[in-house]
Amino acid sequence: MRLRRVWAGVCLILMVAACGGDEMSVTDYVERINAVVDRAAQQYFDLAASPQGEVLVAGVEQLTNFTPQDLQVALEHVREIEAEVEEAIDAIEPPEPVADLHHLLFDFDDDFISAQEALAVRAGTAENWEELSDSPEMAAYRHALTEDKQQCADSQTEMNAITERREVFADTPWVPGELKDVVEAVLGCAGYPEHPEDVYRPPPTATP
Repeated sequence: MRLRRVWAGVCLILMVAACGGDEMSVTDYVERINAVVDRAAQQYFDLAASPQGEVLVAGVEQLTNFTPQDLQVALEHVREIEAEVEEAIDAIEPPEPVADLHHLLFDFDDDFISAQEALAVRAGTAENWEELSDSPEMAAYRHALTEDKQQCADSQTEMNAITERREVFADTPWVPGELKDVVEAVLGCAGYPEHPEDVYRPPPTATP
């Protein structure tokens, strides 16, 4: 799910609120980010718990309880949530003390979004999971997801370096070890599938 840059994003930014010379400006920023994060997270969790979105979190054995068309509907709903987040984030100009962190958290990947949209369209015409799994659109989506997972890890490394250099967190009492824990929560890299190359892959058909 592409909203991983939104989940719990306020945790790190709230810690930054004491930094910089314009505290009220940063406070206003935090409040606006909070609103975006809370709304998007609730929308996604509600979707995943609904009949229209359960397929998003289905395991291999559960996949047969759904159809590719169910995935199409779910991905279209996901895209609506993502588009709302992008529009809201684009309207927010981050204060200088948190500008670098803002871009690391909220710069969205057009290649991933394109692959996700193409997969949704293809899912709408697939007769079964095997056909969809073997399609070029699924291959492109899995590749994009793998790349996005790596990008998340790279961003986390970069954010760790920022906190360790204390370029943003100068004169604050927090120690780097605590900040690393928060960075991990912000990016949510652990939320990616362990094997992105196998997402939405149906169980093998038993041979007679």
